[in-house]
Amino acid sequence: MRRADRLFQIVQILRHRRLTTAAMLAERLEVSVRTIYRDIQDLCLSGIPIEGEAGVGYLLRQEVNVPPMMFNEAELEALQVGIRMVQTWGGKALGQAAAQALIKVEAVLPSRLQSLQSLMFSPDFYLDEAEFQFLDPLRIAARARRYCHIHYRDAKEDVSERRLRPLAIYFWRGTWTLLAWCELRHDFRSFRVDRIQALESLEESYPVTPGQELADFVARMRAQSGQQVE
Repeated sequence: MRRADRLFQIVQILRHRRLTTAAMLAERLEVSVRTIYRDIQDLCLSGIPIEGEAGVGYLLRQEVNVPPMMFNEAELEALQVGIRMVQTWGGKALGQAAAQALIKVEAVLPSRLQSLQSLMFSPDFYLDEAEFQFLDPLRIAARARRYCHIHYRDAKEDVSERRLRPLAIYFWRGTWTLLAWCELRHDFRSFRVDRIQALESLEESYPVTPGQELADFVARMRAQSGQQVE
C-alpha cells in the first residue's frame, strides 16, 4: 500500500471509531506500530485534528473531510467491472445511476488512466428484461421498510400469495434473490426475483422486530455454519 493511501485509511478508520490504538491500526494496515506512530505524527503536523497518545489510543477531535485518493489501475478496473455488472444486472434505476457514476469517475482521472479499459464484461445479449422488472420496487421497499404483496411461482410451478417484509436482495449463482420475513410462514424465506409473477409495494411500513431483522438472519446462518457470531 502506498504511504499516501495508508494515511488516508488511517483517517477513515479514526472517523468511524471512538478510540483506536496504534496496535489496532498496525494490524489493520499490516505495518509496524512504529510506522503508525510516524504516520500519526505526520497527520497531526499536516493539520488533521487527531487527539491521543502512544499506548492509549487516538481519535479525531472533530469531523474532518479528506479528499479521496486517486485510484490506481487495479482499483479503477474493479470499479469498471462492478459498474458494468450493475448496468446489466442491477435493474433500470441502478443501471442508469451506474452509467452516470462511471462518467463522473472517468472525468477526474489523469490522462494516463483514462484509456484503461478492463477486458472483463457483463454482456446483455439475450437478456430478458422481464427478469429484472421487480428489482427497483423491491430495493426501494426494503430500504423504506415497507410491506410487499407478491404472487410467487416456485420450482414446482405452484403459485402462492405472500405478504412479506423485504430485508435484502442478493445475487446468488447468477440469480437475484429476495430475502424476506414471510408473514405466511412466520420465518425467513428466500424468493427468486425472476419467479415473482406480480408485486404490490404497500404504503404500510413494518416495525423493527427482534428476531425478524436482517442481522438476525445473518446470525442464524453463521451459527448454522459453525462460525462465531460477533
